[in-house]
Amino acid sequence: MEYQHGGDIYTNSVTMDYSANINPLGLPRKVKEALHESVEHCSCYPDSRCQALKESLAKFHQVPSEAVICGNGAADLIFQIVQAVKPVHALLIAPSFLEYRQALLASSCEITYFDLDETNGFCLEEKKLEKWIEESKIPFQIIFLCNPNNPTGFAVKKEDMAEFLDFCGKKEIFCVVDECFNEFLQEPESYSVLEDLKNEEYGHVFLLKAFTKIYAMAGLRLGYGICLNRKISDRMEELRQPWSVSSLAQAAGVAALKETGYVEQTRRLISCEREFLKQNLQKLGFFVFESMANYIFFRDVRQAALEKENLLYHQLLEQKILIRSCANYRGLDGTYYRICVRQREENKEFISILGSVCRKTL
Repeated sequence: MEYQHGGDIYTNSVTMDYSANINPLGLPRKVKEALHESVEHCSCYPDSRCQALKESLAKFHQVPSEAVICGNGAADLIFQIVQAVKPVHALLIAPSFLEYRQALLASSCEITYFDLDETNGFCLEEKKLEKWIEESKIPFQIIFLCNPNNPTGFAVKKEDMAEFLDFCGKKEIFCVVDECFNEFLQEPESYSVLEDLKNEEYGHVFLLKAFTKIYAMAGLRLGYGICLNRKISDRMEELRQPWSVSSLAQAAGVAALKETGYVEQTRRLISCEREFLKQNLQKLGFFVFESMANYIFFRDVRQAALEKENLLYHQLLEQKILIRSCANYRGLDGTYYRICVRQREENKEFISILGSVCRKTL
């Protein structure tokens, strides 16, 4: 099976991985300590109910613990929610995260796409989407909304998202709001629907989050969701594997929630380095979109790139640098790329090598 995502350091010989959007600060100190301590308990089965982790998450987000469900990464929960809702017709935004489509296809669901407009920077316009849904006459049962979107990095304000969720409620469309990159935003609370979710009228909404990106825990696989619809959450509990979250991941999750200073430091770093990379990419002649997350979406508009598929990807791979080609996203081709934001010294080296590659192409 072809590797579908970033982070394929196993197939390729790589010294710099700019394809996976992981916190460049690495694992927080308290998480490392918790992992070290929990190794002693690996001979025991993990708590199938994730009770301590759920209680910590409930306290952290100020929601009932029964509204929290944990999984083996966000992807695990995406497949579970599709199985729980069992939609016949699904609506996906394009381009957006590939895992939604895979989960829907596994459930033999019919998928319809709402294609974002490149001339508008691939930004989601909620009113335009509402009108399109009305005119389509398709009885959608589920929609996935990635906020900020992946790979574009554009985020929708919580007021606009809430208005659209209200619209979906009236249409009886179940909404999965993926906020896995929300914590990287400068003002995450301005883009999260978490507070609205606590309203009983939002039983048609599932909020998806993960420890993967913000706490650099990709290898541990830990995601979670918040949903006040007991029918859906109970159904997901019935469907999931009993020991899907390891004891190591559970201990790491509890410890990570205490790392508030680490998260604040991350936001300051990402904000500064994102602008550094954007400016330098533009100086090199790339078309850079207005990402607000810890990754940058851009297009290689060099004439040579327009003539040869994935040119920049292969040129950088020759330098042992891995970037994310977006050619397998709907509506995009091999001239679109996504890179993560890392620390200054790494970013300076990346830009230096990228500049050298571009000069050789002239």
